[in-house]
Amino acid sequence: MINLDWASMVGFVGTACIIGAYAYLTYKEEPNPFILHGTNLTGAALLTVSLVVHTNWPSLVLEGFWAAIAVWGLAKALKTRRKSA
Repeated sequence: MINLDWASMVGFVGTACIIGAYAYLTYKEEPNPFILHGTNLTGAALLTVSLVVHTNWPSLVLEGFWAAIAVWGLAKALKTRRKSA
């Protein structure tokens, strides 16, 4: 049996968020950008917590970019929502 610490478990939840967001994007004809980018941002944040404890620099850099793209997507969605309101 593999013993996983709390940081690894948090990382697995983050991974599930990112995989779930990608599946949602693929499944939905018109995905809600707040769900899509919010889930990606949550996943990146959780994986970052795990990667700070178990440092893997290339993956940490990847999560930084993943989070930045998610924030950009959320900002774009907010701007679009304000224009249509």
